[in-house]
Amino acid sequence: MKIVSAFLIGGLFGIGIALSGMANPAKVLNFFDVAGTWDPSLIFVMGGALITTAIGYRLIFGARQRPLFDTRFSLPTARDIDMPLVGGSALFGIGWGIAGFCPGGAVPALGLGHPQTPIFLAAMIAGIVVARWLKARAADAAIA
Repeated sequence: MKIVSAFLIGGLFGIGIALSGMANPAKVLNFFDVAGTWDPSLIFVMGGALITTAIGYRLIFGARQRPLFDTRFSLPTARDIDMPLVGGSALFGIGWGIAGFCPGGAVPALGLGHPQTPIFLAAMIAGIVVARWLKARAADAAIA
């Protein structure tokens, strides 16, 4: 049931991204073009997501000791603002601004036929692989 619920929740998220237009890289890039064809709709999508998340967290964590299909909630425990967090956030923002895609919007865009989507996803996966390799290499160097 855990996999089925994750699939259904991911599908609902993808439908929301597609219906809001955020799977269209041109729409996202227009949000960043404040001096040209600025499109503020991304603010409303993010605001709606923030409100929905805040209400959902209140309801779920106020009513349940554990999730339905797992033994515990999996929440981040790190509270430090360090270079990996800042660097990763900067890379995410730069990539989003250049490509018009974030991972959450790129996967639903596969079904919408945007030709640059597979290129973005391949580059994203390559970036993940390289980052993991560099992290493992740094850990090995710290041990030696």
